[in-house]
Amino acid sequence: MAGTVVNTEQSHTSIKLIKFAWLSDGAGAADSTTTKYFDGKILAVVTVPGAGALAPDPNYDIVITDLLGADILLGNGANRHTANTEFIALASLGAVSLSTLTLAVTAAGAANSGDVYIYLR
Repeated sequence: MAGTVVNTEQSHTSIKLIKFAWLSDGAGAADSTTTKYFDGKILAVVTVPGAGALAPDPNYDIVITDLLGADILLGNGANRHTANTEFIALASLGAVSLSTLTLAVTAAGAANSGDVYIYLR
């Protein structure tokens, strides 16, 4: 596993929330897999870069895959902004069926951070 990621998984309400709080390793990468299994349509994904010296490098990438290896972001996690919170809307996202979800962050620069929030129903 690359980097450090702390997962927070809320699955007891009608809208599920997963938060990946990541810190990249020396190669600019971080990854983690949820411990719970999720079902449903991805409603939104929000990326929040770290602030100040912890801001990721410009155009860092995130991919979130299901157990089959499909990117539920449909490629929309590429080229994230170094300073701005960004929102990926429902129309640009996939769905998941009884699967864990794996976050992979790349090209973020060494020892940088951010948060990724996934909302699904």
